[in-house]
Amino acid sequence: MNWPSVGVVIPTRNRPELVRRSIAAVREQRYPGEVKIVVVYDQTEPDYLLASTEGVPVLVLTNWRSPGLAGARNTGLLALDTELVAFCDDDDRWLPDKLRRQVAALLAEPEAEFATCAIEVEYEGRATPRLAHRSRVTVDDLARSRMAMLHSSSFLIRREALAEDAIGLVAEDAPGSQNEDWDLLLRAARRAPVVHLDEPLVQVLWGRTSHYAYEYATKISSLRWMMQRHPEISGCRPGAARVYGQLACWSAATGNRSQAWRYSKEAVRANWKEPRTAIALAAMTGAVKVENVLSALHKRGRGI
Repeated sequence: MNWPSVGVVIPTRNRPELVRRSIAAVREQRYPGEVKIVVVYDQTEPDYLLASTEGVPVLVLTNWRSPGLAGARNTGLLALDTELVAFCDDDDRWLPDKLRRQVAALLAEPEAEFATCAIEVEYEGRATPRLAHRSRVTVDDLARSRMAMLHSSSFLIRREALAEDAIGLVAEDAPGSQNEDWDLLLRAARRAPVVHLDEPLVQVLWGRTSHYAYEYATKISSLRWMMQRHPEISGCRPGAARVYGQLACWSAATGNRSQAWRYSKEAVRANWKEPRTAIALAAMTGAVKVENVLSALHKRGRGI
């Protein structure tokens, strides 16, 4: 088999120990083809001592595009000349066979441009696998649910598909660089179903190491951006209810009761069974705190 070259983009900011762990996991891949790593420092001084030309080469760059995760990813993508590109967040870790198995799954589908794999969520010392229970993911699937197991650290893409007249680069206008991964998945799935390898080959670290865990105002802005950008979401009643339920929860967390109530009503109109509505209503009354609900769900490898 002629294994294609793969470039791996690792964006990072202020997490020196974790990024070293991520780099090591990529360099330890049991992949027969060529692998290159680009570490992109965003809004922080780069550590050029990470650069290496031995074995799997590591290039260290500073984000020269829009500040934030999306710009950092695009900086790395544009520096690569490999046939395939992949993402790995600086707090995540690939298992040794991730790349080999995922590349084989993508190559088995000549028309496919984008592949993902399942993940294992690590939270407070507990590991929980998140599976999709399918091998193909469509626009309808992604409109109904964000499908969190399709994590950005599992993304593998044909580099030529990221051209402007195809899928395109990561959206740098996503508020706070949030939901830019969901947006990229939807754009890819419009062209061809996403190939999914339903094995947990990426370990994803959850918790307060996330730069975005409790930025509720940004979460609200990014979800509204997604609804405007992708009419498939509002056109899917369960999917719309899910997003409105999240908006209600984040609004309740910020103390904006009127906005939380308005989004709760929208969620009920779309799907009265949407469970996030109940969480938002309980938070509005003071019966629960959204942070406590998040912590309880994270222990099961899930979010709101």
